[in-house]
Amino acid sequence: MSAEAADPGAPLRRRSRPRIDLRRLGRVALRGPVSRDRLPDAISHVAEAHRAHHPDADLTILRRAYVLAESSHRGQMRKSGEPYITHPLAVTLILAELGAETTTLTASLLHDTVEDTEVTLDQVKEQFGDEVCYLVDGVTKLEKVDYGAAAEPETFRKMLVATGNDVRVMSIKLADRLHNMRTLGVMRPEKQARIAKVTRDVLIPLAERLGVQALKTELEDLVFAILHPDEYEETRALIAAATGPDDPLETIAENVTHTLRDAGISAEVLIRPRHFVSVHRVRRKRGELRGTDFGRLLVLVGEDADCYAVLGELHTCFTPVISEFKDFIAAPKFNLYQSLHTAVVGPEGAVAEVLIRTHRMHKVAEAGVVALGNPYAQDPAAPPQTEPSDERADPTRPGWLSRLLDWQESATDPDTFWTTLRDDLAQDREITVFRTDGGTLGLPAGASCVDAAYAQYGDLAHTAIGARVNGRLATLSTVLSDGDTVQPLLAQDTASGPAPDWLDHARTPAARIAITGWFSDHPDEAKPGPETADATGPGAQGEPTASTEREVPGGTAPARSRSGPRPTGVVVDDPNAQVRLAGCCTPVPPDELTGFVVRGGAVTVHRRECPAVAAMQEIGRAPVAARWADGEGRESDAGCRVTLVAESFGRPRLLADLTEAIATADAAIVSATVEPPSEQRVRHTYTLRLPDAAGLPGLMRAMRDVAGVYDVSRAQHPAATG
Repeated sequence: MSAEAADPGAPLRRRSRPRIDLRRLGRVALRGPVSRDRLPDAISHVAEAHRAHHPDADLTILRRAYVLAESSHRGQMRKSGEPYITHPLAVTLILAELGAETTTLTASLLHDTVEDTEVTLDQVKEQFGDEVCYLVDGVTKLEKVDYGAAAEPETFRKMLVATGNDVRVMSIKLADRLHNMRTLGVMRPEKQARIAKVTRDVLIPLAERLGVQALKTELEDLVFAILHPDEYEETRALIAAATGPDDPLETIAENVTHTLRDAGISAEVLIRPRHFVSVHRVRRKRGELRGTDFGRLLVLVGEDADCYAVLGELHTCFTPVISEFKDFIAAPKFNLYQSLHTAVVGPEGAVAEVLIRTHRMHKVAEAGVVALGNPYAQDPAAPPQTEPSDERADPTRPGWLSRLLDWQESATDPDTFWTTLRDDLAQDREITVFRTDGGTLGLPAGASCVDAAYAQYGDLAHTAIGARVNGRLATLSTVLSDGDTVQPLLAQDTASGPAPDWLDHARTPAARIAITGWFSDHPDEAKPGPETADATGPGAQGEPTASTEREVPGGTAPARSRSGPRPTGVVVDDPNAQVRLAGCCTPVPPDELTGFVVRGGAVTVHRRECPAVAAMQEIGRAPVAARWADGEGRESDAGCRVTLVAESFGRPRLLADLTEAIATADAAIVSATVEPPSEQRVRHTYTLRLPDAAGLPGLMRAMRDVAGVYDVSRAQHPAATG
């Protein structure tokens, strides 16, 4: 199978196995099984491809699998008119050419028997063992359904679950889809388009993530031909017109070969044609195509060190295009891909892209996880497992797959699952960040501290109040970079919940689903704002809502609580009344107090100089006498809560320095707002909890000492009178 071009008529610039005539195979298959001493003719080509990768493979099990599949499917026909057995044969051939091991090929031959014939899983297990049964069952769970909007989410949910337990299930599914796409022409155009869109949105990204480039590129071309026929034909014509004796890549390839031979480096230099979608992308990027844009040079060597030796010779003997250099050997892609990418200038200014890799890297780049053989085989040197487990440790670094499996269990709504799946698969780059306990987190590029918090703590991240990134305090909206060390900070108050604007910063499905789920369970909290109880009646208004940074770190002390009023240490005339401290002025001892009854019979207590007091009196509300509980102006055991406004000039790291000063003063941040800068001036509003009101003056001095801060004062917000 060619990984370069989906069109069998496209010019190939390297030797490849010819496309098998499936109609001839169908006629051979109808003849039935043959004698035991040789393989059936219909799978001899599968055996040949398999032995090319696994010379010592035992083909007996393949013969038995073919006999069972052929006899079970006998009489069944495909819509194309071919015997049905040609389909599992073609799927198995695709996997054999990729280098799949014998167990995968056996399961591939049988992958439709349990679903479409009278063969049972027990029969498969009895004749072929647990591993083959496991794979056939995984593929069978992906029921054949019409790819309508309602069917897609559940089908691919099952596919992910099956894949999570064994990536070979996905390999068989991808090969199955490739053969179906090759023969899609017998279906109605609207059904072709529907299947092509699902392939584009889900299966091609999954193939990319599993590293199976040979399948991915051909699927891309087949989808391209169906969904964009005009652009496909234009691209096809361009490729055909570029084929000729005067190929600039041939000249550069010869020069590279001579250069490496003279340097004593053993290497194989090949011309690797671009597939149709790749040519189309280059054309859109550059406009008019150059002669060297229709392919790339592929240099294959024996050892990793040879890759860098080749790179050195090329950059010495040719003019390199430095901006095109990428080292995916030192930093492999998340899908196991390793290679050096560079570009050099050849004769007459022709620029050729060059890929440099070992033969092993090339095999993995083409076949991805398929090239790893059985990734779940027990290491003979490892101690045996004392207890069987349904969970399989996947060695192929599928951090993205683990995340998908985690959140698919939470995304009970099919539409949410489908939308989130496509969004997550669209993330084509992954970063690794380090936890302070030495562990790591795999996150998509662009992930924030919100994502890191949910990845590390799950639903406990609802109480997050900030983070430390590389040892410095940071907001939850901070975007993380590859290699950062992140420590999410959680509040001790488990009743806290996420802020609505966290959804603006969340990139992972796990974070978005968890946040959305919390607000679904707490519909009254869906709008941003501080203590909602303080804003339920006339005369009380919350803090400013023009917030761009609500999640500000303040150590690990309690964050904003959404579970009701806290103990206030305030006594009012009605001993049975529920008492709340007003959010507009946040009184602390020894402030003089006055209160007003609001809806529900609760008493909201204000500082006497608060503008809300005058507003309430103007509309005829009777004040309620209030005083501090001990009568001496000292705070109760609950601590004191206060809102401070810091006026400052804008500068980098101002927010981090302010919050660090607050934390150093033993104050916990309940909530915070940062208003948009105006004339280089910024207003920060913090609601804080102090152990004792006596520490308030020192806290305000510490905040004023922060560079750029020119005033810190107690909040005085006008109150609503409705």
